Amino acid sequence: MARKFKILILIFSLSLTLSFMSNTYSRYVADATGNLEVLFAKWQILVNDSDITNQTSSSIELTPVVEENENVASGKIAPASKGYFDIAINPENVEVSFEYEIKLDVLNENMPDLMITKYSILDSDYVVGDEIEILTLNDNVIQGTLTYDNDTEGFSYEPFTIRVYFEWYEGENETMDDTADTAVVTSLTEENNTLDIEASIQFKQKI
Repeated sequence: MARKFKILILIFSLSLTLSFMSNTYSRYVADATGNLEVLFAKWQILVNDSDITNQTSSSIELTPVVEENENVASGKIAPASKGYFDIAINPENVEVSFEYEIKLDVLNENMPDLMITKYSILDSDYVVGDEIEILTLNDNVIQGTLTYDNDTEGFSYEPFTIRVYFEWYEGENETMDDTADTAVVTSLTEENNTLDIEASIQFKQKI
């Protein structure tokens, strides 16, 4: 699977030079140079434990989880199968407000009933079994903004996970009938037998 991660940030550098001159009955000249030191805001984002901020484009592995179905081999998908994959984002070392955008695309063009359906945002304290809020996916794009809190001493962002759900849809408005489902699967080869989903993620400092 191909995934692209793009990071944009604008950093201003500032230097300051001070000069002074004074005159009395005799001429005195004095010069002074002052150095202003300002620390750069941190900008380091980890995605699935990989640091993506040292280069303009990165690729990481996404691990799918397929819901267990007693009628389908474990870890495999078939009509009516459902599953998800997680994108874990760790912005603890970020000291600016920023926006993120995730564009999702199923690359199996001949299988229109294979689709991304919804997503959830899991807090850092989430444990298996907790209730999850399911969110609607619009145009296969997930967007969000995180605002840096200057009013909180020692503020740091908390890691979070975006869980993306997919399924091989079977239902009233399905595009592929049983014959089409069967034809697609029987045409697969050992080299081409996977569900391919691309997740393009962009993080951008909010100005």
